[in-house]
Amino acid sequence: MVPRTDPLTFEVVELIGAVVARYHEEYEDAAAKHSLTGAQARVLWLLAHEPMPMRRIAQQLKCEPSNITGIVDRLETRGLVERRPDPADRRVKLAAPTDEGRETASRLRDALDFAREPLGGLTTVERTMLRDLLRRMLGEDAPGS
Repeated sequence: MVPRTDPLTFEVVELIGAVVARYHEEYEDAAAKHSLTGAQARVLWLLAHEPMPMRRIAQQLKCEPSNITGIVDRLETRGLVERRPDPADRRVKLAAPTDEGRETASRLRDALDFAREPLGGLTTVERTMLRDLLRRMLGEDAPGS
């Protein structure tokens, strides 16, 4: 595939960058309101979906496992996360949210208005098209394809 260097491609790349920057800024602000760093909030959000080993958290967030250990330690100290044995392999410890951790993750999600507000102005067809285009850009197949 030949890389595109036309003005439209540059504009799209700039717009994607602006959306990402605004999302991260709002995410950091929402995390701070819960006395969390952005990284702690991201780990808590991942764990709210399912408990997972630290190595997988690191893979998801594209960082070193040692960084995740420190983040989970701090979340555990605050009572938001706990470590438990993996039922499939007792040698592995899973990080899992506590009830308070799940509630905090839910409040964080609810505080992120930036993405919901503009997306609310799009029709269901437009949001579906945007989702599918983003998945395609990331090399992910849309469900059912």
